Amino acid sequence: MYNFSMKKKVLVGGCFDILHYGHIHFLKNARALGDYLVIALESDKNIKRIKGSFRPIHDQDKRREILESLNFVDEVIILKDEMQDSDYFELVDRVRPCTIAVTSGDSMIEKKKAHAAKVGAKVIEIPKIESASTSKITKLLELETS
Repeated sequence: MYNFSMKKKVLVGGCFDILHYGHIHFLKNARALGDYLVIALESDKNIKRIKGSFRPIHDQDKRREILESLNFVDEVIILKDEMQDSDYFELVDRVRPCTIAVTSGDSMIEKKKAHAAKVGAKVIEIPKIESASTSKITKLLELETS
């Protein structure tokens, strides 16, 4: 019998609004760093605040279902609408990952390193696929409908 608490958990976060190759590449590489992948999924309200009034395209329940259908994703947690730094640490403390995976250029990397250090985890950067982004896809769709 495999002890759940002994699994090497990897924690990632994101919007994952229109799932594309860059997301799949990131998630597969993150999962390869351990044996249990947990996704902290941004809420609809938070995405709207960050990305604008036309986002998200898919609501948080649909995004969770899409992500949970991937065989390399083990758990999806929808984040609260207005996460504070202490909320993120509480999440990291509850999940207890061995690794927090981020894409290169993550603007929150220093905070994530601080959270990781408190639970003995490491932060690993996964190179971003520059040609694949939800923002680029939505801009392309806007051009096609104009």
